[in-house]
Amino acid sequence: MPSFKNGDVDIAYLDEGAGDPIVLVHGFASTKEINWVNPGWVTTLTRAGFRVIALDDRGHGASQKLYDPADYDTAKMADDVRALMDHLGIARADVMGYSMGARITAFLALKHPERVRSAIMGGLGMHLIDGVGLPTTIADALEAPSLDDVSDKQGRVFRAFAEQTKSDRKALAACIRGSRQVMTREEFSSLKPPILIAIGTKDDVAGSAHDLAALIPGAKALDIPDRDHMLAVGDKVYKAGVLEFLNLRP
Repeated sequence: MPSFKNGDVDIAYLDEGAGDPIVLVHGFASTKEINWVNPGWVTTLTRAGFRVIALDDRGHGASQKLYDPADYDTAKMADDVRALMDHLGIARADVMGYSMGARITAFLALKHPERVRSAIMGGLGMHLIDGVGLPTTIADALEAPSLDDVSDKQGRVFRAFAEQTKSDRKALAACIRGSRQVMTREEFSSLKPPILIAIGTKDDVAGSAHDLAALIPGAKALDIPDRDHMLAVGDKVYKAGVLEFLNLRP
């Protein structure tokens, strides 16, 4: 599996297909395989004629594990995406992130607008602005001695998932404590790339796609019917909507 260093941090990635590049940024406690390979995104996009690049966020998958929450500031995680594009010689790409990955995508578009051809934000709506993501009780659950010691319902879900995927739970706890930056309305409204915001209609984590899209003329909201935060990721409506958006964007 290829990797590169952004400063002292080793980042793993995949690079498949040929054509216009699209960079995929997964969500918290996930990996490039769980978020993008297994649900069929890499296959869907390469068949549609795209070069697909997907990284393991720092602290996740095969990338380096870090234990200081400050290392997971969203701006630093966005800079990993920028550095990967530099490493591969990609001046400009479509970028799609899911959940925490959507927050990273938005910050990349804010800091480096010239690098982002379009921004696709899955699983994150108004909570980019008025919410800081998942509660820190999940970090407590990840650090608990065992799953039996976790009473919080959402914490139990993430603890069990982390154990199933053999993730580094200490690194994930640091990540959830460190990657809690929000964007102001003014900052989001200043974003230049075409934007698609795709959220499941049963998602109680993301916040409203339509309210966020309304802050930028021309930004589009996509409802993914009857899907919650977890099940929306591989949905066919999501995939079809993204392909249509990519075909129509400048």
